Amino acid sequence: PSRLGGPWLLGLLARLLLWGSPGAWASYLRRSSSCTPIPHRMALCYDIGYSEMRIPNLLEHETMSEVIQQSSSWLPLLARECHPDARIFLCSLFAPICLDRLIYPCRSLCEAVKRSCAPVMACYGYPWPEILNCNKFPADHELCIAAVSTDENSSSRRMPRASCKDCELEEASTAREILENLCANDFAVKIRILRKNITTTISDFDLDPSRVEVLKHGPLLRTEIPTRLQQWLDIDATCVHNIMRGTHAGVFVVSGEVQSDKVVVNKAYAWQKKNRNLHQAVRRWKHHRCPEQAG
Repeated sequence: PSRLGGPWLLGLLARLLLWGSPGAWASYLRRSSSCTPIPHRMALCYDIGYSEMRIPNLLEHETMSEVIQQSSSWLPLLARECHPDARIFLCSLFAPICLDRLIYPCRSLCEAVKRSCAPVMACYGYPWPEILNCNKFPADHELCIAAVSTDENSSSRRMPRASCKDCELEEASTAREILENLCANDFAVKIRILRKNITTTISDFDLDPSRVEVLKHGPLLRTEIPTRLQQWLDIDATCVHNIMRGTHAGVFVVSGEVQSDKVVVNKAYAWQKKNRNLHQAVRRWKHHRCPEQAG
């Protein structure tokens, strides 16, 4: 998971409102709980910005082994980068910070994370759990942890969210296989992707408009392809992250399908000198006839 250091903790405390009641259960839990160091084995919350947590926690886990086991099941969701505040929200419950009183996440924080992450969970057949019912958490005018990231509605770009489809960089096995893939998809484009910045949560990517070579446009207009691909870069953070593999810039041949108002990338190949099969396939593509065309 992403590392969040001391500055995040100061920002968190700055967002805590100084009134409200924690409720009967919280009052009991505060009296019965104790502070303990967050262990290295708790990957979800270790090094999040504070070193001690209360146990039992706000999800009523009574032992550290139970906390570690239950919290680890959320790591795959964080890897999908469905919301930049997902880790903060989860750790406020799994590893509540040791203050004089218990601090719950604000209802608005829960709702923002749920809005982005519940659809991703649904991709894999998991509903948003009742234990995280946002109505259980305090309203924003009470004592609670608010969102740290910029409000998604104030940004000119949509909040990055993960795709239901796993997306990895493909190996260019044979030129024929690549040609078959290009035929099977709606569009195919050779593009250059740039990593705009590196943050502790989500990296933003830009399309180099001067390096767009349309191999196949399908139902799309050639002129709209750069805009559609930039939208893909904006909203499918996990797919792009997997394709880039930590690099700051790269040229790729991507292909995919058009789904109503968006494009979905199904295959991506790195454009490198060693990928001779890919180079050969792109050269042959101009004169290649797909099976439906040949018939």
